[in-house]
Amino acid sequence: MLELNETHEPTLESWVHSANDGVSDFPIQNLPFAIFRRNPNEVFRGGVAIGDQIVDLLQLRNADVLAADLRPVVAAAAKPELNEFMAMGGSAWSSLRLALSRALRAGSELEHSLSACLVSQADVEYKLPCKITDYTDFYTSIHHATAVGSLFRPDNPLLPNYKWVPIGYHGRASSICISGHSFPRPLGQLKGPDDEVPVLAPSKRVDYELEMGIFIGLGNALGSPIAIAEAENHVFGMCLFNDWSARDIQAWEYQPLGPFLAKSFASTISPWIVTLEALTPYRLAFARPEGDPQPLPYLSSEQNTRAGAMDIQLEVLLQTQNMKAKGEAPVSLSRSNFKYSYWTVAQLVAHHSVNGCNLQPGDLLGSGTQSGPEAGEFGSILELSHGGKQPITLPNGETRTFLSDGDTVVLRGFCASPNAVRIGFGEVAGTVLAAPAIA
Repeated sequence: MLELNETHEPTLESWVHSANDGVSDFPIQNLPFAIFRRNPNEVFRGGVAIGDQIVDLLQLRNADVLAADLRPVVAAAAKPELNEFMAMGGSAWSSLRLALSRALRAGSELEHSLSACLVSQADVEYKLPCKITDYTDFYTSIHHATAVGSLFRPDNPLLPNYKWVPIGYHGRASSICISGHSFPRPLGQLKGPDDEVPVLAPSKRVDYELEMGIFIGLGNALGSPIAIAEAENHVFGMCLFNDWSARDIQAWEYQPLGPFLAKSFASTISPWIVTLEALTPYRLAFARPEGDPQPLPYLSSEQNTRAGAMDIQLEVLLQTQNMKAKGEAPVSLSRSNFKYSYWTVAQLVAHHSVNGCNLQPGDLLGSGTQSGPEAGEFGSILELSHGGKQPITLPNGETRTFLSDGDTVVLRGFCASPNAVRIGFGEVAGTVLAAPAIA
């Protein structure tokens, strides 16, 4: 597990002044990675956020101002996809982050050289930060699992295996898109409880899911499980993740196997990957509620108990079509925290590989919907509206039980501590469009 080092020092400031205002998601203590370009005539390449700017790693590679041993690392991070950089492992990730931290600090001798490598975030477009080689979605919030289970199985809301095994399913990587994308309302088979036969129709219950995405860096060989003590060495970083769902399609097809068309039509991630190293100051002890079974030995370690959880504050906002037309900002629907997760990142990696499954650089693990214990901390509109039975009234008087065409959902996340500088993940936004015509 990573320890605090000089890059986390709260007193550090950058010569990029926008990084020092105390509200930026990207102070010098963060330094997350993304893939960007300014216009279609440019190649996509790697970048690192600092304040409202991006360090263009392709320009940095060409400037050749960092130590000689970092040349192959910078070259890999500057490519149109981060997979090669991810595969280099923790030593390479940490070395580049340290070099950038020193170069971007106030008073750095490299200010002139790096200032020529800066690009304004307002002037760029992003794409997926890496080739997502595979995607697994977990179900780590016991509060979400219980709330949803009570809607589908009132007499047995939490299945008996939940407290013993991290539940997950293999999702669809091809339909994961970068923040800002729009997608049509999905078609699928629908069957109400009183209907004799199902029909093909647009989903009437499109929902969002407030999740964190976990990117694998180092992979493992087929047949070689990753021990929990080594699990976080295989994790490059984390992002915000919205795994859209069609709850009515899900209810009909979810018998007896797992999610299929209800989940594969769209998922959205934020552009910036915040490294696990940057998240070190926000680690928390991991403990199970009294009376719950303790994790099996392969899912337990001293360091996971000491600091396996993470204090990441999360928020869901909604902007309707009417709000956009009137220039009104998105409104908050709920707030939650990743610390409520019943399973840690290390446990997800250890369990995923215990059967010999080979994880690869660029694999994405979804955390599952991050709901908290209180009603204001629900991570889906399914929970907020109690399965569509209790409409949500927005400040402008509009109501929602599920999402309407034209609705934009925005997820935000950040970490804050009295002993550390606030860092954030940016945001992830996506918009539901009208369904395509049925042939």
